[in-house]
Amino acid sequence: MPQSARIAAVLGPTNTGKTHYAIERMLGHRTGMIGLPLRLLAREVYDKIVAARGPSVVALVTGEERIVPARAQYWVCTVEAMPEGMGCDFVAIDEIQLCADPERGHVFTDRLLRMRGLHETLFLGSDTMRGPIAALVKGCEFIRRERMSQLSYLGSKKISRMPARSAIVGFSVDNVYAIAELIRRTKGGAAVVMGALSPRTRNAQVDLYQNGEVDYLVATDAIGMGLNLDIDHVAFSSLTKFDGRRMRELQPNELAQIAGRAGRGMKPGTFGTTGDAGQIPDDWVEAITSHSFTPLRKLNWRNPALRFGSIRTLIESLEKSPNNEWLMKAREADDLQVLKSLGNEAEIMARASDPRSVQLLWDVCRIPDFRGISHAEHAGLLQVIFQHLHERGEIPRDFMARQVKRIDRTDGDIDTLSKRLAYIRTWTYVAQRRSWVDDESHWREATRAVEDALSDALHERLTQRFVDRRTSVLLRRLKQKEALLAEVNDKGEVTVEGEFVGRLEGFRFRQDQNATGQEAKTLKQASLQALAPHFHLRADRFYNAPDTEIDFTEQGGLMWGDQAVGKLAKGDDPMKPRVVAFVDDIAGPDVIQKVERRLQHFIDRKIAALFEPLLNLQRDETLNGLARGFAFRMVENMGIIPRNAVADEVKQLDQEARGALRKHGMRFGQYTIFMPLLLKPAPTRLRLVLWSLANDLDSFPEAPPPGLVTVPNIRDVPMQHYTLAGYRPAGERSIRIDMLERLADLLRAQDSRGGFEANPDMLSITGMTLEQFADLMGGLGYRAEKAERNKVRAADEVVTETSEPTGEPGADEPVFDAAREEEATPAAMADPAETPVAADEVPGTETIADEGIAPVDEDPEAVAVDDGIAETPEEEILPGSAPDEALAGPEIEVFYTFTWGGNRNRGPRREGGRERDGGGARGGERGERDGQRGARGKGGAPKGKGGGGKKGKGGKPQGDRGDKGPKTYESRPRKEQKIDPDNPFAAALMGFKSKS
Repeated sequence: MPQSARIAAVLGPTNTGKTHYAIERMLGHRTGMIGLPLRLLAREVYDKIVAARGPSVVALVTGEERIVPARAQYWVCTVEAMPEGMGCDFVAIDEIQLCADPERGHVFTDRLLRMRGLHETLFLGSDTMRGPIAALVKGCEFIRRERMSQLSYLGSKKISRMPARSAIVGFSVDNVYAIAELIRRTKGGAAVVMGALSPRTRNAQVDLYQNGEVDYLVATDAIGMGLNLDIDHVAFSSLTKFDGRRMRELQPNELAQIAGRAGRGMKPGTFGTTGDAGQIPDDWVEAITSHSFTPLRKLNWRNPALRFGSIRTLIESLEKSPNNEWLMKAREADDLQVLKSLGNEAEIMARASDPRSVQLLWDVCRIPDFRGISHAEHAGLLQVIFQHLHERGEIPRDFMARQVKRIDRTDGDIDTLSKRLAYIRTWTYVAQRRSWVDDESHWREATRAVEDALSDALHERLTQRFVDRRTSVLLRRLKQKEALLAEVNDKGEVTVEGEFVGRLEGFRFRQDQNATGQEAKTLKQASLQALAPHFHLRADRFYNAPDTEIDFTEQGGLMWGDQAVGKLAKGDDPMKPRVVAFVDDIAGPDVIQKVERRLQHFIDRKIAALFEPLLNLQRDETLNGLARGFAFRMVENMGIIPRNAVADEVKQLDQEARGALRKHGMRFGQYTIFMPLLLKPAPTRLRLVLWSLANDLDSFPEAPPPGLVTVPNIRDVPMQHYTLAGYRPAGERSIRIDMLERLADLLRAQDSRGGFEANPDMLSITGMTLEQFADLMGGLGYRAEKAERNKVRAADEVVTETSEPTGEPGADEPVFDAAREEEATPAAMADPAETPVAADEVPGTETIADEGIAPVDEDPEAVAVDDGIAETPEEEILPGSAPDEALAGPEIEVFYTFTWGGNRNRGPRREGGRERDGGGARGGERGERDGQRGARGKGGAPKGKGGGGKKGKGGKPQGDRGDKGPKTYESRPRKEQKIDPDNPFAAALMGFKSKS
């Protein structure tokens, strides 16, 4: 090198014109070479020099591309592909700070130390390299270049609010695609730029952005290496990246390299983050905007003086450590890893037995892993290539043809095409090596043609996926302020310029998802203008619609047919919720008010109809004293109160007060005080919604399906949810409270101390098998003892499920008197949760004289209706079965004996900050015998079947099971009922008996 040769380091931040300066200096010399960090950037610089001097004097050399005209004067190369010994007058290395890169740094360090121009050498890069260059390159002058525009920080922004002409940076292919998809939906489309793209695909994508067809660019950090685009803002989607070995935080100087792409020439630029990335620390922002970073202290280095005597000596020379404090040994690169792997193969060791073979093996090992496959697969491919080259001196033509043909396909999606591009890059690299193939020109053209075809196909797929052509066309028309024609058909479908853009749902416009970004806003505005008169017509029709067309959902929504038109909101009173209408603002205040009034009328009438007994109770001015207070408690609890919660209040009520409350349909049960009419499905559904609104719940509990006597008892469901739904947890299931009270009526007649067995009526009421009933009884506080015995096969003891109560006195089948339900709770009776009472020890069994107060269930036939609450014959379930009567021989029968055993349950349930037991009734209070002696009908029993129900979850109605066999429980002979002397039919009946 001549003594007058100039060595200079042009250092400074991005957008200082360093690369442009180097190109001008190179063209001032007769010959020159410039090394660039990326193939994409090399192609960009190559095109600029070709435009200035013509293609006949410009060469392009990269790992996968080699264009070398016969009279080449200027060489544009990637740093790894820079040929040595060319003797060019000028040499420049761009992005020299990559000497510190863990993967490629040793290559840049080698060029810094050994690559020189005969007359001039330039190192271009960050000011952080000043110290190492000064120490390692003697006589180097430094040129500081300042940024031509200002760079400022905008903070974090959602992608949907990102300004136009922005580049959003992702650090993985998946991340880039996800961001581009989101921008397509919200902004109309984005161009995609990644280092793995071929120059052809990359240039086509950049053209989309540069010509204004899209306003957003999604890229990897490859754009930080000198790609010059019209970018106003750079946003980072993450502040961490995977560097090939681990996830690590990006450093301020790395962020600055990428952020510096914002702003071009004298135009200022901004940078920031997306919503998911968080904020950049303040001290980092200061460093980036002031271009002040920690100087580099160590550069990666690998020994360039390689020894090819053997594989071992080559590895030793590659692993030699530097002897300079500014240099550190580079970490093991991919090429060295492959060399070590292949060096352990016996066949490779045999073939690489001389320096020439070892050098060939090293050249093969330096083929990059473009495919990104596993180390073992990559090493296997390189082993095959080395064997061909060593054995034949070149790769066989048929082998090369098979590899290229396998990749030469343009079908498939983005990922498939990207993989094929990565695969062809391997064979493009092979074709560029001298003497590795039989016809270099042919294979270079063939691999280039495949790459171009795949590049075009990939560009097409990227555009199809991430750019909506219709969107881009409409956006250009919108920018030109052209009027858009919008129409609405009779189905509510909205079209703009003949294209479907959405539909009217209720009183809100639902835009088609294909319309995004600014286009979506403008299209919506035009659509809503066309919808304005339609809103008024629809509001008039809705206001005059009958209540049957409107309904509420279990989550508080308000529906008009299948379209949501509003929702319920918390009001000043739980029984008076507010409504919120779903109406677009463009419809105007008149439409909004009309919809709100109609919805308010609907819900007010619905509450008045479904909660009429409760509202009548609230409005009854004849109630006073304790009765009025108890009525308030009932209204406050929406018609259902667990008895143990109001035990003291119930004790204080006298018979007159209770009678006044019973007039309104209130029933004082052993376990629950409730109003049976409010247990119907419709009031239950509304009660859960009103209670959820009053308690500000985010998710409302839903009512069980109508008609189920029992439902599963789920531990995580609060007790109050079951209560509001009209159920009481006991054991593994929860039983409907009205059916529980009927069961309690039957249990009071049993000997709870001496033990009793379940009779058919008990199982019929609950709709359970004997085993399920035992679990239920355990949940109510009874002890169930299981035993076996020989089954009695007497004909009069076999109870089949087809047997029905006759309703006549003296019938063998036990019957349930529905007319006595209201009187089933004896006055002052002890709660079975505390005191077991035998049937003959129940005190206070006298009845209250009839004062004209009719119980709710007075009519014996009333049990046959009630929307799933009344016990219709279809609901009756007689579970279980017995062996066929025709089978001979004794059979074993399983039975349970129940005795009072204390308050047992599935365990405590937390509700309202207190532990509550979900088992049987509490307290020492005895139950009430509420009601009077109503007319009993013949024999005091209702006609038809008593106490039906549905079995558990998804159970089937079992009111009439035909001859499906006898039950599995024992039937006891029925005790003769005593004749009531006050019964008007008693005298005639007794006289009939005396005569007989």
